[in-house]
Amino acid sequence: MANMKEIKNVLVTGGAGYIGSHTCVELLNAGYEVVVIDNFSNSKHTSIVRIQEITGENISLVEGDLRNKNDITSVFNQYKIDAVIHFAGFKSVGESVSIPIGYYQNNIAGTLNLLEAMNNAKVKNIVFSSSATVYGQAKTQPIKEDFSLSATNPYGRSKLIIEEMLQDIYKSDSDWNISILRYFNPVGAHKSGMIGEDPNGVPNNLMPYISQVAVGKLEHLNVFGDDYPTKDGTGVRDYIHVVDLAKGHISALAKLYEKPGVIIHNLGTGKGYSVLEIVSAFEKTLGEKINYKIVERRDGDIATCYADSTRAEKELGWKAEEDLDKMCIDTWKWQLMNKDGYTS
Repeated sequence: MANMKEIKNVLVTGGAGYIGSHTCVELLNAGYEVVVIDNFSNSKHTSIVRIQEITGENISLVEGDLRNKNDITSVFNQYKIDAVIHFAGFKSVGESVSIPIGYYQNNIAGTLNLLEAMNNAKVKNIVFSSSATVYGQAKTQPIKEDFSLSATNPYGRSKLIIEEMLQDIYKSDSDWNISILRYFNPVGAHKSGMIGEDPNGVPNNLMPYISQVAVGKLEHLNVFGDDYPTKDGTGVRDYIHVVDLAKGHISALAKLYEKPGVIIHNLGTGKGYSVLEIVSAFEKTLGEKINYKIVERRDGDIATCYADSTRAEKELGWKAEEDLDKMCIDTWKWQLMNKDGYTS
């Protein structure tokens, strides 16, 4: 049974990725020892090097895949681990619709292997990276944690199934402490400009898409649908600065010291911005126009989605601090310093 003194060594799955890398920075700054396992399918080694440069601290890196039981078992044999923050997973809604088997194989089977290895090693503290997609088409906004859950695509369904798996594990063994964090839309980058979002191919997410148009890598932004029942017809989302999000994981990890069982929190700002509002905020940062085209809606997209995060504020003492301007400024700094992402 881990008590407060004993959570020091944290395994971060997918720690080289966008949210993982920013969380590693916050963990190291907070004095934790960090081990990362990553298969680099959607991330680069450079991010690990830069996390160490930003913090002046070392990370133990294991190149491995959660789908391979030996890879994950050997991490627990090799390192002392007190808790796990689990990011590793495919994360594109559109891609999940076209390759559902790959999503279930990677996200669900990989998580099962991780949980089995944790159980065998008697490591029973986990913070899980879930998503607001588990709310499906929420009937009202803002979204609270006790809303009914459903999924409109395989990506969301994989997150929902993992949430249910975690609940089942706790029912069978109350020694587990499980924090489920449902993210809204992470954007921005570290203020140093050294780590940020570096998607493979054409970005699925709005901010990197806009910034690649701004830097001249892409010709124009596709805006998927302008006939939603929103203020300007474009989809409304809750955008949260990735550093705020990363800090939410540190707060959740600290909460596990109190042996809370299963806890579930939304991490968002509580404000919804439309696609066109984001475009105009970015134009303000740039001082120039962004080319965009209105195209067909995407399958599985919903009109409006923003968080009620009061539970996280009350129970974790966490609150998003950064505003939309800061999100745009930090995204743009990262893009300018890394025109081709980490391969620049």
